[in-house]
Amino acid sequence: MTQYPVERYLRLGLQLGRHVDGLVDAYYGPPELAAAVEAEPPVDPRALVSAAEALLDELEDGWLRDQVVGLRTYAGVLAGESGSYADEVEGCYGVRPTYTDEAVFAAAHERLEELLPGDGTLAERYERWQDSIRVPTERVERTVAAVIEEARVWTRGLVELPDGEGVVLEIVRDKPWLAFCDYLGDLRSRIVVNVDLPMSAIELLVLAIHETYPGHHAERCSKEHLLVRGRGLLEETLVLVPTPQSLVSEGIAELAPSVLLEGEGGAALAAVTHDAGIELDLAHALAVVRALEPCRWAEVNAALMLHDAGASKAEAHAYLERWGLETPKLAAHLIRFLTEPTSRTYIITYPAGRDLCRSYVAGEPERFHRLLTEQVRVRDLRPL
Repeated sequence: MTQYPVERYLRLGLQLGRHVDGLVDAYYGPPELAAAVEAEPPVDPRALVSAAEALLDELEDGWLRDQVVGLRTYAGVLAGESGSYADEVEGCYGVRPTYTDEAVFAAAHERLEELLPGDGTLAERYERWQDSIRVPTERVERTVAAVIEEARVWTRGLVELPDGEGVVLEIVRDKPWLAFCDYLGDLRSRIVVNVDLPMSAIELLVLAIHETYPGHHAERCSKEHLLVRGRGLLEETLVLVPTPQSLVSEGIAELAPSVLLEGEGGAALAAVTHDAGIELDLAHALAVVRALEPCRWAEVNAALMLHDAGASKAEAHAYLERWGLETPKLAAHLIRFLTEPTSRTYIITYPAGRDLCRSYVAGEPERFHRLLTEQVRVRDLRPL
């Protein structure tokens, strides 16, 4: 029996997910398809490579073809194909990682020197500043919940959220990530926050907005409502980690905090942290966040060091502390992220997605709305 390309794509993605836990970020498509894949033995990755290549031969240039390129790339990795880390990243996400000159980080450090004067090294001053606005662990859950509710109110001014959407919040420990939006389908998400690492008030604001409104949850429920239910695009019911879809999604979520916090809703959102006992100078905190943004590329450099240059974990750890201004504990957390099977290439999605989405939106609300509600390809984000 002939299968439609979308059904073949969904099946391939689910079959790939049988090999690595977490590779399928979300699936809320036909349950009988998932049940059939689950009932079968895992398919040999070499067979998945062949199936992906056959599907690519039939697909025209477009969003779905971009996704299958990422799927085929990752299937090749599982099949033992040789290739560089940079090749793998480019095949999965449509952008090629290159080393960022450390002069970029040095310039960012100079700006931070101005914003964080005082005694000690810049890393020490940055850590003291973070400590001064640290949210006590026992207050994180209720503060995140309050930020989510406030962000939801302001997000309604950016996009029409569908009736029945919502999130539930869960606190966890011992995970290789800081937070996670587990989209459950039916317009609902489970938001999981890892409290292993200390969290400052500005980090809490950014994290909550990133994962929910107008970040990951807002994107997923808007696309389920408009693209899946409205237009029957079943390919949107599968969210695969090593694909261009993830880079666009992380770009949206990375841009989302500045959209809210630098807009009219910023004061109301910052006021939520006051209820947690934190006095936050939002304008100053946002200036620090923006100044630090280029240093996120130090994480990509560290990944290239580990996977292409043969650097040790200790060398990458020291590099993250030096140029990324990471604490030893956060640097260790990032090294774990950079070496997990599902996230070793994923680090590119944050800075590259942010920069591409920011340049694409260019301050125009209708363009951010398009990111939340339409199938946007990585090539669409690049300037003409």
